[in-house]
Formats: sequence, C-alpha cells, structure tokens
Amino acid sequence: MLYGLIFSYKYNIIVKTFIYLISILMPIGILIFEYKKISILENITYYIAKALLAVGSTKKAKSILLGLIENNPQNYNAHKILAEIYEKEGGIRKSIDEYVVCIEINKQDYDSYYKIATLLSESEKKDEAIEMLTNLLEKKPDYYNASLSLGDLLIEKESYKEAVSVLIDAIKYNPGSFELNYELGIAYTMLNDFKSAKEYYEKSAEINSLIHNPKYSLAQIAMLYKDLDLAEKYFQETIDDEELSADSYYELSKINLMKGNKDLAIKYANIAIDLNSKKIARKIKNEPLFITILTKLSIPFNLEEKKSKLTNKEIKAKEHLENTSDITINMGYTDFKKKTKTEKERVDNSAELLKN
Repeated sequence: MLYGLIFSYKYNIIVKTFIYLISILMPIGILIFEYKKISILENITYYIAKALLAVGSTKKAKSILLGLIENNPQNYNAHKILAEIYEKEGGIRKSIDEYVVCIEINKQDYDSYYKIATLLSESEKKDEAIEMLTNLLEKKPDYYNASLSLGDLLIEKESYKEAVSVLIDAIKYNPGSFELNYELGIAYTMLNDFKSAKEYYEKSAEINSLIHNPKYSLAQIAMLYKDLDLAEKYFQETIDDEELSADSYYELSKINLMKGNKDLAIKYANIAIDLNSKKIARKIKNEPLFITILTKLSIPFNLEEKKSKLTNKEIKAKEHLENTSDITINMGYTDFKKKTKTEKERVDNSAELLKN
C-alpha cells in the first residue's frame, strides 16, 4: 500500500480492499501473539520441521526441533513431535522422556500419559504401565482407552477382581462399548461368576452380532447349565466363524450324542475333524461320549492343527469355560448312565423272579 502511495500506483478496488485488510489484520495478529507470549519465529520454524517430516527428512526435522528446545525448553509442540519421532525410531526411553516433559509443561496432556503407559507395556514394564494408567484414570476417569488397556493388563496378570472394578467404572461412561462388555465377560468367567459373565457376553453380542466369540462363550455357559437347546442355538450361530467353526461343530456333535442323534453327531464330528484334525482328534480321544461312534469317524493319519488367532486372554477364558462345562456335562452323563444301569438291573431281577 505504501508502495502505491509513493509511486502513485493504481490498484483496482478488490486489490485495494485486500491490502487494507492485511494492513489492519497483520498488526492485530502480531499484537495477539505478543500478548499470549507466542513467538512467531518459533511457530514458523516448528511448521518448517513438520513439513520436513512430511517429506521424510527426519534428521533435518529433528535437528530443527532440538534447536527450538535449546532456545525454549518449554516449547510443548517441539517436545511432542520429538517424542513421536523417537517412538517411530524405536528409542523408547528417549520417547518416554519427551512425553514426560510434555506432561510437565501441560498437566492436562492426558494423551501423553497414555502414550507413556503404552510404551512401558510394550517394553514389558507392566507394573509401571498399570501404575501410570491408574494415575491417569484418577485424573480423567472417562478416558476410554486407558480403562480398556488397564483392564487388559490386569486380566493378563490374573488380577480379575481388580480388572472388574476398573471395567465397571469405565462402562458407566461407555455402556455401549463392545470391548468393555466383552472384557467384563472374560474377567467374570475367570472368577467363575458365570451369571455375571453371561450378562456381559449377552450385552456384547447384542452390541456387535458380527463378532461370534461372545456367542461361543454363551453356548458354553448354556452347556454348563445343561441347557442343551440354547447351547445348540448359539453353536449353530458360530459355525461360520473360521476361528470357532471346528470347536462349534465338535460341541454340536456332543450335544447330539447326548440327545441320542448319533447320525447327526457323526456328521458334525467329521466336519470338525476336517476343519482342524489334530485339535479335534485330541478332544474326541479325551471325551468318553465319543466311544460309541469312534469307528464312524474319519480321522486322517497326518494330523494338522491350525494356529489360533485369539488373544491369550480369550484362549484362557474359552478353555476355562470348555473345561468347566465338560466336567458338568460328564457328571450329568455319568449319573444318567448309572440311572440307566440301575433300571436295567431292576428289570433283569424282576424277569429272573418271574422265571423262578
């Protein structure tokens, strides 16, 4: 604008309006930055560093960020980006140190709290991670990922009561969370509180019907309570799941044996063997129910077992339910066999007396 005045340069009205606006807004912007003690040069330098990161010049970006921190140790943004760079490079200790500085600068930087806990957990420092997450949730109890991670770590440590406490608190803020309801189902399963486990598996199955693990757990709980029809219904709903199909067909075979449907039991057992031969063959060998149909089963010579994709906590909860329901079912089946034997003996004795 000054150039135009000095040299009598003529601008059209749009250009003039734009120049007037800039000449008014720029000084105001500078005053606001100064009032808030924000360095314009620091910010320009920071965005240059981010641009360098975007094009893959990590070394140059890191050098600029370190320079910014040297000039101003309280530069939060520089510490944050540097922490992320160290994390990507695998410098976990350095990354944690930078996140700690971020928290010291901004006490409400809950994401940095969570990041530190995650890095500690990945470094197998589980107890420190638990402590960090506990502290974070005291400051911000509705932090969803922190609750989920803490619950997961406590389940991993087999501290199931503590896990339930954390997850119950978290579900107040996120009642529609599949993960929280499912984790509670697992925790209650390991505490042998099958009534509560059933409640949370049902909720998680209702929230996301496309994930079949809760339904499989509900089927096992139904088996535990000897509700064969309900168990059969749930197992039928899980046979299309690649991870659960072999076990589901195996359980359906067991149910049909108990119901006296041998042909259907043989069909289901052979499907299960075909899907995961080694695992199902081992299960059949250890289950007395299958003695009556062993000769009808097509068990191959070269047995193969598929590797499970379930997490450790899911496998433990699944096996715990299977083992518990097996004990219950076998007890009931043994009682049934004893009752049948006693009845047979009574009939035979009566027949013998009639002969005499």
